[in-house]
Amino acid sequence: MNTKMIVLMGGQGVGKGTQAKKLIADNGFKYVEAGAILRSLPKESPVAQIMARGELVPDEDLFKIIGDAIQKVGQKDMIVDGFPRTIGQAQWLVKQYATNYNIHVIYLTVPKQIMLDRIQNRIKENMANGGTARADDLDVKVVERRINNFFTVTGPAIEWLRTANGIQFSEVDVSEFEFENNYAKVCNALKTRQK
Repeated sequence: MNTKMIVLMGGQGVGKGTQAKKLIADNGFKYVEAGAILRSLPKESPVAQIMARGELVPDEDLFKIIGDAIQKVGQKDMIVDGFPRTIGQAQWLVKQYATNYNIHVIYLTVPKQIMLDRIQNRIKENMANGGTARADDLDVKVVERRINNFFTVTGPAIEWLRTANGIQFSEVDVSEFEFENNYAKVCNALKTRQK
């Protein structure tokens, strides 16, 4: 069993997507991006309405959505970004996939203020490049609720994964301004067993 499942975790604005894209370009990983999958749902769907309020999607809905996405990738090296977010989700992921994949959780950490700054920069860059900002980035209260949810709900899941059997766990500080320095730290963590 050598198939890798790299699980990128971290709060909003830590750069999970940017790190994932570079890892994919360099290594050919498949990509299961929970946020993009959820944002692609029709706006009138119950899950989309829950997200629009800045609330967490129920586990049962996510298990189906993420499980289907992982099944589509199959036995290929992949990055899972934006899932799990709760202890129940973390336990489900390990129970479902630890026997078929080498799971390595990479927890990207930055201080809260840097999260907020990066989200503001993401909005400015998207607008400057003729794009549109993500709807869930525009409302400051929704952004703050998402960040608070991360620390109160996802924080305990990360602590559970830190000592979970059958997986690898690495914490990587990506608060440096230079992306390449942060990326080098992520690559280094992926090459070493850190528990």
